[in-house]
Amino acid sequence: MDEVEAANAALYSAFETGDVDLMEAVWDQEEPEALVCVHPGWPMLRGRVAILRSWSAVMANTDYIQFFLTDVQVAVAGPTAIVTCTENVLTSADVGENTSVVATNVFVKRAEGWRLLVHHGSPVLGRLSHE
Repeated sequence: MDEVEAANAALYSAFETGDVDLMEAVWDQEEPEALVCVHPGWPMLRGRVAILRSWSAVMANTDYIQFFLTDVQVAVAGPTAIVTCTENVLTSADVGENTSVVATNVFVKRAEGWRLLVHHGSPVLGRLSHE
């Protein structure tokens, strides 16, 4: 599980630092057309080329971003791992707002380590009341 958590942390580190090479290393290379990415509010992207192009564009247009991950859950089933979490996002555009995104990251075990197959981020629009 530590290796899966490290692979998940690498995804967020790549984004925070704008490191395109690290972002490329996070995503799987063996099944490039099977990859799926949904950025919050975006349509679904399929395939390594489209996904990495999108990350490059997002990172190039992000002055500052920092993630505080909460509710992190890791499940490993054979060569597949699923990480779910809440991304508490701080950006230079934030003015007293707490932006939250729930994310699902699916990894596959490869010879070189865990690689990302699916990233799906969905914005949290409000808090549910249990009253």
